[in-house]
Amino acid sequence: MMRVREVARGDLSRIRDEDWVDWSRRPFVRGDVAYVPVRDGFSFSSILPDPQPCRGRGYTMIGTVAVFHGKEKPRDADVRAVEVSRKPTAVLWIPSSAGQRRKPRAHVLAGTPGEVVHRECGITYFLDPSRIMFSAGNRGEKERLRKMVRPGEKVADMFAGIGYFSLPVAVQGAKVHAMEIDPDAFSFLVRNIRANGVADLVVPQLGDCRSCLSGTYDRIIMGHFDSCLYLDCALSHVREGSVLHVHTAGDASGPIGDFLAGRGIRATVETRRVKKLGPRIWHCVQDVTIG
Repeated sequence: MMRVREVARGDLSRIRDEDWVDWSRRPFVRGDVAYVPVRDGFSFSSILPDPQPCRGRGYTMIGTVAVFHGKEKPRDADVRAVEVSRKPTAVLWIPSSAGQRRKPRAHVLAGTPGEVVHRECGITYFLDPSRIMFSAGNRGEKERLRKMVRPGEKVADMFAGIGYFSLPVAVQGAKVHAMEIDPDAFSFLVRNIRANGVADLVVPQLGDCRSCLSGTYDRIIMGHFDSCLYLDCALSHVREGSVLHVHTAGDASGPIGDFLAGRGIRATVETRRVKKLGPRIWHCVQDVTIG
């Protein structure tokens, strides 16, 4: 059972900093009303039954497009079940993403994919899921990062994409240098900056982050599984107290610690699990605090 408070759908962004909101669970939206999960110890207005367990293949809704992930192609029955229950504009199967630009290897199983509007935790994202990678499993990490950032912080997002992390921290008041190498993703990044009203806080730049970084940052977001390969470059733009958020497939705290020690850099490294990627493999984030 889920304890909730009812709020207007348009007020989701307004309540994002309220102590009572349980962001570990997803609000349920029906029409113009959002049923927002409530943390233990806070008052609530009603209780919703837990959703019935999915009896077929798991999938993600990105806007109006249903997306299956995983190496095995979904069964026809799974696709039909999603079409009946969610009536998506398209159904995609994305077994993986490729290369530095994280291009999804998308297979269209039904409908016609195209641009959608996806809303998450009060943030609006425009994207085309058949051309742009979007991981709904990073929701908790976006919220954690947003709560860590202080207004006025100078933040570098080395792999900004469409604004996955740039937008939440900018809404919190950070000044963000958002770098993206893929022109498709960059065009959506620029649009999403405007759509979320943070054009005065986010400076987007198209190009390789290694040549885009400039000056010194309070915080550097490295949201790519190859981020360890960019550590040398990132460390040229930090000071004592700067924090790097290094995303990896698997716990890399040991190798990162050895890398820093080999360069005579004192730092603390804390690892957090984000989501499971496969058997015994986790998406991890290493919070590296310099000094």
